[in-house]
Amino acid sequence: MDCAKYSIKQLEKYLETIEVDEKVISNLQKDPRKGVRDLAKKYRRLIELERVKVERWHLLNKKEAFLRKNGFELIAGVDEAGRGPLAGPVVAAAVILDPAETLLGLDDSKNLTVEERERLFALISQQALAVGTGIVDNHTIDQLNILQATFEAMRKAVRSLVPLPEYLLIDGNCKIPHCSLKQETVIDGDRKVNAIAAASIVAKVTRDRLLEEYHQQYPQYGLIRNKGYGTKEHIEALKQYGPSSLHRFTFSIVNKYNYIKTKNQILQTDQPKELIQLGETLAASSIFTAENLVELRKVYRKQFKKISKGG
Repeated sequence: MDCAKYSIKQLEKYLETIEVDEKVISNLQKDPRKGVRDLAKKYRRLIELERVKVERWHLLNKKEAFLRKNGFELIAGVDEAGRGPLAGPVVAAAVILDPAETLLGLDDSKNLTVEERERLFALISQQALAVGTGIVDNHTIDQLNILQATFEAMRKAVRSLVPLPEYLLIDGNCKIPHCSLKQETVIDGDRKVNAIAAASIVAKVTRDRLLEEYHQQYPQYGLIRNKGYGTKEHIEALKQYGPSSLHRFTFSIVNKYNYIKTKNQILQTDQPKELIQLGETLAASSIFTAENLVELRKVYRKQFKKISKGG
Protein backbone atom coordinates (compact mmCIF):
# COMPACT_ATOMS: atom_id res chain seq x y z
CA MET A 1 0.00 0.00 0.00
CA ASP A 2 1.41 3.36 -1.04
CA CYS A 3 0.33 5.74 1.76
CA ALA A 4 1.56 8.77 -0.16
CA LYS A 5 -1.34 8.41 -2.60
CA TYR A 6 -3.87 9.11 0.14
CA SER A 7 -4.72 12.05 2.35
CA ILE A 8 -5.02 11.24 6.05
CA LYS A 9 -8.83 11.32 5.86
CA GLN A 10 -8.79 9.03 2.83
CA LEU A 11 -6.49 6.64 4.68
CA GLU A 12 -8.81 6.57 7.69
CA LYS A 13 -11.76 5.58 5.50
CA TYR A 14 -9.71 3.07 3.52
CA LEU A 15 -8.36 1.33 6.60
CA GLU A 16 -11.91 0.80 7.84
CA THR A 17 -12.60 -1.35 4.76
CA ILE A 18 -9.61 -3.72 4.97
CA GLU A 19 -8.02 -6.11 7.45
CA VAL A 20 -5.15 -4.16 8.97
CA ASP A 21 -2.14 -6.42 9.66
CA GLU A 22 1.48 -5.85 10.63
CA LYS A 23 2.50 -5.20 7.01
CA VAL A 24 -0.06 -2.39 6.69
CA ILE A 25 0.98 -0.93 10.05
CA SER A 26 4.64 -1.02 9.01
CA ASN A 27 3.82 1.02 5.89
CA LEU A 28 1.89 3.54 7.97
CA GLN A 29 4.82 3.94 10.40
CA LYS A 30 7.19 4.84 7.54
CA ASP A 31 5.04 7.76 6.39
CA PRO A 32 6.55 11.17 7.28
CA ARG A 33 3.16 12.57 8.32
CA LYS A 34 2.47 12.44 12.05
CA GLY A 35 -1.26 11.85 11.46
CA VAL A 36 -0.49 8.69 9.47
CA ARG A 37 1.94 7.43 12.13
CA ASP A 38 -0.78 8.05 14.71
CA LEU A 39 -3.04 5.78 12.66
CA ALA A 40 -0.34 3.12 12.88
CA LYS A 41 -0.33 3.45 16.68
CA LYS A 42 -4.11 3.28 16.80
CA TYR A 43 -4.29 0.06 14.81
CA ARG A 44 -1.42 -1.53 16.73
CA ARG A 45 -3.37 -0.88 19.95
CA LEU A 46 -6.47 -2.42 18.39
CA ILE A 47 -4.54 -5.52 17.33
CA GLU A 48 -3.07 -5.84 20.83
CA LEU A 49 -6.51 -5.45 22.39
CA GLU A 50 -7.85 -8.17 20.10
CA ARG A 51 -4.94 -10.46 21.05
CA VAL A 52 -5.67 -9.94 24.76
CA LYS A 53 -9.37 -10.70 24.19
CA VAL A 54 -8.52 -13.94 22.36
CA GLU A 55 -6.16 -15.01 25.17
CA ARG A 56 -8.82 -14.20 27.75
CA TRP A 57 -11.44 -16.18 25.85
CA HIS A 58 -9.27 -19.28 25.90
CA LEU A 59 -8.40 -18.77 29.57
CA LEU A 60 -12.06 -18.46 30.55
CA ASN A 61 -12.95 -21.44 28.34
CA LYS A 62 -10.80 -23.96 30.24
CA LYS A 63 -13.52 -25.07 32.65
CA GLU A 64 -16.08 -25.64 29.91
CA ALA A 65 -13.51 -27.38 27.67
CA PHE A 66 -12.61 -29.72 30.53
CA LEU A 67 -16.25 -30.61 31.14
CA ARG A 68 -16.86 -31.25 27.45
CA LYS A 69 -13.90 -33.63 27.36
CA ASN A 70 -15.60 -35.47 30.20
CA GLY A 71 -18.85 -35.92 28.31
CA PHE A 72 -20.91 -32.86 29.19
CA GLU A 73 -21.98 -31.06 26.02
CA LEU A 74 -24.66 -28.69 27.29
CA ILE A 75 -23.07 -26.56 30.02
CA ALA A 76 -24.95 -23.57 31.40
CA GLY A 77 -23.40 -20.66 33.23
CA VAL A 78 -25.71 -19.16 35.88
CA ASP A 79 -25.51 -15.74 37.53
CA GLU A 80 -27.79 -13.10 39.01
CA ALA A 81 -28.19 -9.34 39.18
CA GLY A 82 -29.95 -7.30 41.84
CA ARG A 83 -29.41 -8.96 45.20
CA GLY A 84 -28.37 -5.71 46.90
CA PRO A 85 -30.78 -3.02 45.64
CA LEU A 86 -33.57 -1.54 47.73
CA ALA A 87 -36.12 -1.74 44.92
CA GLY A 88 -37.07 -3.90 41.98
CA PRO A 89 -36.70 -7.61 41.24
CA VAL A 90 -33.76 -9.96 41.41
CA VAL A 91 -32.95 -11.37 37.96
CA ALA A 92 -31.03 -14.53 37.17
CA ALA A 93 -29.78 -15.73 33.79
CA ALA A 94 -28.57 -19.06 32.48
CA VAL A 95 -26.59 -19.29 29.24
CA ILE A 96 -25.39 -22.27 27.20
CA LEU A 97 -22.68 -21.03 24.86
CA ASP A 98 -22.05 -22.60 21.48
CA PRO A 99 -18.55 -24.19 21.57
CA ALA A 100 -18.25 -23.48 17.85
CA GLU A 101 -18.58 -19.74 18.40
CA THR A 102 -15.88 -17.45 19.84
CA LEU A 103 -17.52 -14.57 21.68
CA LEU A 104 -14.72 -12.17 22.54
CA GLY A 105 -14.97 -9.60 25.31
CA LEU A 106 -16.97 -11.57 27.88
CA ASP A 107 -16.34 -10.43 31.44
CA ASP A 108 -18.06 -9.73 34.72
CA SER A 109 -20.85 -7.32 33.74
CA LYS A 110 -19.70 -4.84 36.39
CA ASN A 111 -16.37 -4.47 34.56
CA LEU A 112 -18.05 -3.47 31.29
CA THR A 113 -19.49 -0.19 30.10
CA VAL A 114 -23.19 0.09 29.29
CA GLU A 115 -22.33 0.07 25.57
CA GLU A 116 -20.16 -3.04 25.91
CA ARG A 117 -22.88 -4.86 27.87
CA GLU A 118 -25.53 -4.01 25.28
CA ARG A 119 -23.29 -5.12 22.40
CA LEU A 120 -22.42 -8.41 24.09
CA PHE A 121 -26.04 -8.98 25.15
CA ALA A 122 -27.06 -8.83 21.49
CA LEU A 123 -24.26 -11.22 20.47
CA ILE A 124 -25.07 -13.67 23.25
CA SER A 125 -28.74 -13.64 22.24
CA GLN A 126 -27.78 -14.38 18.62
CA GLN A 127 -24.97 -16.90 19.08
CA ALA A 128 -25.65 -18.86 22.29
CA LEU A 129 -27.29 -22.27 22.08
CA ALA A 130 -29.78 -21.22 24.75
CA VAL A 131 -30.48 -18.21 26.97
CA GLY A 132 -32.89 -18.24 29.91
CA THR A 133 -33.91 -15.63 32.47
CA GLY A 134 -35.73 -15.82 35.76
CA ILE A 135 -37.32 -12.79 37.43
CA VAL A 136 -38.53 -12.68 41.04
CA ASP A 137 -40.30 -9.51 42.12
CA ASN A 138 -39.81 -7.48 45.27
CA HIS A 139 -42.97 -8.82 46.92
CA THR A 140 -41.66 -12.38 46.67
CA ILE A 141 -38.28 -11.21 47.93
CA ASP A 142 -40.05 -9.87 51.03
CA GLN A 143 -41.87 -13.18 51.47
CA LEU A 144 -38.91 -15.51 50.95
CA ASN A 145 -35.82 -13.37 51.78
CA ILE A 146 -33.31 -12.31 49.16
CA LEU A 147 -31.21 -15.50 49.18
CA GLN A 148 -34.17 -17.82 48.63
CA ALA A 149 -35.61 -15.43 46.04
CA THR A 150 -32.28 -15.53 44.19
CA PHE A 151 -32.35 -19.33 44.15
CA GLU A 152 -35.91 -19.23 42.79
CA ALA A 153 -34.83 -16.82 40.03
CA MET A 154 -31.98 -19.19 39.14
CA ARG A 155 -34.31 -22.19 39.02
CA LYS A 156 -36.65 -20.26 36.72
CA ALA A 157 -33.75 -19.28 34.45
CA VAL A 158 -32.48 -22.87 34.19
CA ARG A 159 -35.96 -24.33 33.62
CA SER A 160 -36.54 -21.91 30.75
CA LEU A 161 -33.52 -23.18 28.79
CA VAL A 162 -34.23 -25.13 25.61
CA PRO A 163 -32.49 -27.52 25.45
CA LEU A 164 -32.03 -28.19 29.16
CA PRO A 165 -28.39 -28.26 30.27
CA GLU A 166 -26.51 -31.30 31.52
CA TYR A 167 -24.27 -29.36 33.88
CA LEU A 168 -24.50 -26.02 35.69
CA LEU A 169 -21.65 -23.67 36.56
CA ILE A 170 -22.92 -21.22 39.16
CA ASP A 171 -21.32 -17.96 40.21
CA GLY A 172 -20.54 -17.84 43.93
CA ASN A 173 -20.31 -20.51 46.59
CA CYS A 174 -23.92 -21.74 46.86
CA LYS A 175 -25.45 -24.49 44.76
CA ILE A 176 -29.08 -24.11 43.70
CA PRO A 177 -31.26 -26.09 46.12
CA HIS A 178 -34.10 -28.28 44.80
CA CYS A 179 -32.36 -28.61 41.44
CA SER A 180 -31.62 -32.14 40.22
CA LEU A 181 -29.05 -31.16 37.58
CA LYS A 182 -25.33 -31.65 38.14
CA GLN A 183 -23.90 -28.38 39.33
CA GLU A 184 -20.69 -26.76 40.47
CA THR A 185 -20.03 -23.40 42.10
CA VAL A 186 -17.24 -21.09 40.99
CA ILE A 187 -16.28 -18.18 43.24
CA ASP A 188 -15.87 -15.06 41.08
CA GLY A 189 -17.11 -17.21 38.23
CA ASP A 190 -18.15 -14.20 36.16
CA ARG A 191 -14.43 -13.40 35.87
CA LYS A 192 -13.27 -16.99 35.33
CA VAL A 193 -15.79 -18.80 33.11
CA ASN A 194 -17.16 -17.60 29.78
CA ALA A 195 -20.65 -19.03 30.27
CA ILE A 196 -21.00 -17.43 33.71
CA ALA A 197 -19.71 -14.10 32.37
CA ALA A 198 -22.33 -14.31 29.61
CA ALA A 199 -25.03 -15.02 32.20
CA SER A 200 -23.92 -12.04 34.29
CA ILE A 201 -24.29 -9.77 31.24
CA VAL A 202 -27.74 -11.10 30.35
CA ALA A 203 -28.97 -10.77 33.95
CA LYS A 204 -27.59 -7.24 34.32
CA VAL A 205 -28.94 -5.91 31.01
CA THR A 206 -32.35 -7.55 31.57
CA ARG A 207 -32.68 -6.04 35.04
CA ASP A 208 -31.40 -2.60 34.00
CA ARG A 209 -33.99 -2.44 31.23
CA LEU A 210 -36.75 -3.29 33.71
CA LEU A 211 -35.61 -0.55 36.08
CA GLU A 212 -35.58 1.95 33.22
CA GLU A 213 -39.24 1.06 32.58
CA TYR A 214 -40.08 1.39 36.29
CA HIS A 215 -38.47 4.83 36.25
CA GLN A 216 -41.34 6.01 34.07
CA GLN A 217 -43.76 5.06 36.87
CA TYR A 218 -41.66 6.33 39.76
CA PRO A 219 -39.31 9.04 38.43
CA GLN A 220 -38.80 10.55 41.91
CA TYR A 221 -36.45 7.73 42.95
CA GLY A 222 -33.98 8.11 40.06
CA LEU A 223 -34.20 4.42 39.17
CA ILE A 224 -32.90 5.06 35.65
CA ARG A 225 -29.61 6.11 37.25
CA ASN A 226 -29.31 4.06 40.44
CA LYS A 227 -31.12 0.88 39.23
CA GLY A 228 -32.66 0.55 42.68
CA TYR A 229 -29.40 0.65 44.64
CA GLY A 230 -29.16 2.73 47.80
CA THR A 231 -27.45 5.80 46.40
CA LYS A 232 -27.64 9.18 48.13
CA GLU A 233 -30.27 10.29 45.61
CA HIS A 234 -32.37 7.20 46.28
CA ILE A 235 -32.15 7.52 50.08
CA GLU A 236 -33.15 11.18 49.92
CA ALA A 237 -36.19 10.23 47.84
CA LEU A 238 -37.13 7.56 50.38
CA LYS A 239 -36.95 10.20 53.11
CA GLN A 240 -39.16 12.57 51.14
CA TYR A 241 -41.72 10.21 49.60
CA GLY A 242 -41.44 6.97 51.54
CA PRO A 243 -41.17 3.65 49.68
CA SER A 244 -43.17 2.71 46.58
CA SER A 245 -44.77 -0.59 45.63
CA LEU A 246 -41.45 -1.52 43.95
CA HIS A 247 -39.42 -1.36 47.16
CA ARG A 248 -38.24 -4.27 49.27
CA PHE A 249 -39.93 -3.55 52.58
CA THR A 250 -37.94 -6.14 54.54
CA PHE A 251 -34.69 -4.30 53.76
CA SER A 252 -33.83 -2.29 56.86
CA ILE A 253 -33.57 1.20 55.37
CA VAL A 254 -36.79 0.77 53.38
CA ASN A 255 -38.50 -0.58 56.49
CA LYS A 256 -37.33 2.47 58.42
CA TYR A 257 -38.83 4.95 55.98
CA ASN A 258 -41.97 2.87 55.57
CA TYR A 259 -42.43 3.10 59.35
CA ILE A 260 -42.02 6.90 59.22
CA LYS A 261 -44.40 7.17 56.25
CA THR A 262 -47.03 4.98 57.96
CA LYS A 263 -46.74 6.92 61.21
CA ASN A 264 -47.25 10.21 59.36
CA GLN A 265 -50.22 8.77 57.48
CA ILE A 266 -51.88 7.85 60.78
CA LEU A 267 -51.23 11.27 62.28
CA GLN A 268 -52.53 13.07 59.18
CA THR A 269 -55.75 11.06 58.88
CA ASP A 270 -58.75 12.86 60.28
CA GLN A 271 -61.55 10.60 59.02
CA PRO A 272 -62.54 7.54 61.11
CA LYS A 273 -63.27 5.40 58.03
CA GLU A 274 -59.86 6.12 56.53
CA LEU A 275 -58.15 5.46 59.84
CA ILE A 276 -59.95 2.13 60.22
CA GLN A 277 -58.68 1.12 56.76
CA LEU A 278 -55.16 2.08 57.80
CA GLY A 279 -55.59 0.04 60.96
CA GLU A 280 -56.65 -3.02 58.99
CA THR A 281 -53.60 -2.66 56.78
CA LEU A 282 -51.42 -2.29 59.85
CA ALA A 283 -52.95 -5.36 61.51
CA ALA A 284 -52.23 -7.47 58.43
CA SER A 285 -48.66 -6.22 58.08
CA SER A 286 -45.76 -8.53 58.86
CA ILE A 287 -42.90 -6.30 57.73
CA PHE A 288 -42.45 -3.95 60.68
CA THR A 289 -40.13 -4.74 63.55
CA ALA A 290 -41.88 -5.66 66.79
CA GLU A 291 -40.73 -2.38 68.35
CA ASN A 292 -42.05 -0.29 65.45
CA LEU A 293 -45.33 -2.19 65.38
CA VAL A 294 -45.91 -1.48 69.07
CA GLU A 295 -45.22 2.22 68.50
CA LEU A 296 -47.51 2.40 65.45
CA ARG A 297 -50.34 0.79 67.39
CA LYS A 298 -49.93 3.37 70.16
CA VAL A 299 -50.02 6.22 67.62
CA TYR A 300 -53.06 4.63 65.95
CA ARG A 301 -55.03 4.31 69.19
CA LYS A 302 -54.19 7.88 70.19
CA GLN A 303 -55.23 9.27 66.79
CA PHE A 304 -58.41 7.20 66.72
CA LYS A 305 -59.36 8.49 70.14
CA LYS A 306 -58.61 12.06 69.04
CA ILE A 307 -60.75 12.05 65.88
CA SER A 308 -63.54 10.04 67.54
CA LYS A 309 -63.96 12.89 69.98
CA GLY A 310 -63.87 15.39 67.16
CA GLY A 311 -60.38 16.70 68.02
